[in-house]
Amino acid sequence: MAGSAATEVLGAVFIAFAAAQVGKEIAQRLKLPGVVGEIAAGCAVGPFALNWIGKNQVPSLELFAELGAVFLLFAVGLETRLADMRRIGKIAFLVGSLGVVVPFLLAAGFGAAQNYSLAKTLFFASAFVATSAGITAAVLQEKGLLSKRESQVILGAAVIDDILAMLLLGVVSSVSKGKVDLAELALVVVQAIGFIVLIGYLGTRVMKKAPALLDKPINPKSPLALSIALCIGLAFLAAQIGLAAIIGAFLAGMIVAETKHQHALAEEVRSISELLVPFFFVYTGIQVNFGILSSMDTVLFILVVTALATLGKWVGGYFGARKLGHQSANVIGFGMVPRGEVGIIIASLGYKAEIFDEKLYGIVIAMSLITAIIAPPLITRGFARIKESKEEERMEPATNPT
Repeated sequence: MAGSAATEVLGAVFIAFAAAQVGKEIAQRLKLPGVVGEIAAGCAVGPFALNWIGKNQVPSLELFAELGAVFLLFAVGLETRLADMRRIGKIAFLVGSLGVVVPFLLAAGFGAAQNYSLAKTLFFASAFVATSAGITAAVLQEKGLLSKRESQVILGAAVIDDILAMLLLGVVSSVSKGKVDLAELALVVVQAIGFIVLIGYLGTRVMKKAPALLDKPINPKSPLALSIALCIGLAFLAAQIGLAAIIGAFLAGMIVAETKHQHALAEEVRSISELLVPFFFVYTGIQVNFGILSSMDTVLFILVVTALATLGKWVGGYFGARKLGHQSANVIGFGMVPRGEVGIIIASLGYKAEIFDEKLYGIVIAMSLITAIIAPPLITRGFARIKESKEEERMEPATNPT
């Protein structure tokens, strides 16, 4: 039996990885970001389509998907310096805050219009608020855009977004149970902020002052080994206090980025990411249940919900970053759109608590995945327009006589 189970896992891993490579290749040939192809590949091979990966095999891919997301954000952190993040701190805070408030109010209004109960409305609105940093980060990394100011704002806002979403989910869960424990919520927020400040700020300062720490062991590969240990350890600690594990991994990358090994480690971690990250996107696509698309009314409902989800995040991101100019604010708004795994987690909590029925659960998951698919092309096009406008500005003095 053990051998049979292991064989099934290996089969699922092979199909998921191979499908991801095919999907990515097709997407890139169509001038689309590779992550779109990987998510589409997951949709195709999952239990609700070709069924090459059955329902009983899906859980075996969850660990690979989680590790993929962790190493993706670790790699992104390796290319992000604390000094760069501090320069955009105020704008990132405003983008992250409005990116939670605007979609939540928009979705809550929609839920009230549908005559949902208070608990159902609050859970429905909560599924709109948290940006999936993993999806946006993958697009920015693939296109070599991580060093751009707009990218740093998006990543900084995603961290703030996660803290606010965690607090909001705590309030919503308490309300659905009929009580709100303010002391417990305050403790969670203090823990989250304390973790980010302690690890992100003090950790980077310690590493900057003692960059030889990674070279202490005799093993010549110790910088990579210790960095991976730090990544997994901080991801675990982040999850333990209620934050997304990827936030801990991102902070670990920022700490290691302060050493002389930054560029060498970025290359080595990229190789590990090539193996693990595709599972994150395939797993996201695998969860699409095409059975909920059986009626035109449901399809239209999903489209309306997705439009509201996209509009809410874009408006929050755009107006939060408006002082950077129209084009930059536009791309930041698009960067905040993907919900991905975060929306799915919130929908799952609502479903397990019997607040969502199967249909609404499926609708929220569909919204999360559609935003994950449509955002990458919008982000790419947004950066292309910034580049075009800068080129036009450079050419303008030459065409206008003095």
